[in-house]
Amino acid sequence: MGCIISPCVFWLFFKAFKDLGIPGSQYPAPNATVFRNMAILGVDGFSYLPKNCLYLCYGFFSAAILINLMKDALGKKWASLILFIWEKIDKAKADAFGPAVASGLICGDGIWTLPSAILALVGVKPPICMKFLSRGTNAKVDAFLGS
Repeated sequence: MGCIISPCVFWLFFKAFKDLGIPGSQYPAPNATVFRNMAILGVDGFSYLPKNCLYLCYGFFSAAILINLMKDALGKKWASLILFIWEKIDKAKADAFGPAVASGLICGDGIWTLPSAILALVGVKPPICMKFLSRGTNAKVDAFLGS
């Protein structure tokens, strides 16, 4: 299926966005930049990296190892604080929807790109800003923006 769907999605993006793959555009093809920079790093070595970049890499690598060790040491029940709190509030819903919510958080923006391309093809401009406020705060913001 990927051999059929991927070229069709590429064609859709190619037709919808005239600046596809151009740096600074809505879809600048960041993977190409990543692969290019990895090739340069492979040729030029660590001297090509910005100052202190390696120290940041060491720090984030150590933090990731530490977080995973803590997660493993604390056990499955404490592995995710959000899931833990959700289970305390409503265990049935947390068990039923936890994996779907986690997948949605991981996929996030990727899921929106296909509808965005379809909307761009038909000339619809999606909103560029979303807000999640309480009803009272939302009414105040809308009143302020309307004035």
